[in-house]
Order: sequence, then C-alpha cells, then structure tokens
Amino acid sequence: MTDRVHAITVVLEEDIRSDDVEAITNSIEMIRGVLTTETHVTDISDYTARERVRHELGRKLLKVVYPKL
Repeated sequence: MTDRVHAITVVLEEDIRSDDVEAITNSIEMIRGVLTTETHVTDISDYTARERVRHELGRKLLKVVYPKL
C-alpha cells in the first residue's frame, strides 16, 4: 500500500522580495491538485538562526585551518 502525501514544502535558496515571489506562487498554484500556497516573511528568528549557523561553521573551519589554536 502506498502512503498519501498531503503537503509539499518548498524552501528557497535565499530570501526573495515579496513582489518577485508572486510569480513563483502563481506558477505553483497552476499545478493540478494544489489547493493553496502560503508565503512566510523573514523575521528576526530567521536572521538569528542564520547567524548562529554561520558562526558555528566559521569556528569549525578555523579548527580545520588552524588545528593547534
């Protein structure tokens, strides 16, 4: 028996202006079986998460480049 899928999430590579993303959402809504699309505006929690990941990766990279520090 096959599983049933009720939603698909699309994650953008980078933040896009809301007026530019309208064409993307309109295209997705044209796909048969798509009921609605919903956009999510970037906020401080997104910025915080990115900065934490950037900091963590930077520390790991420094340990690779300068292992004895």
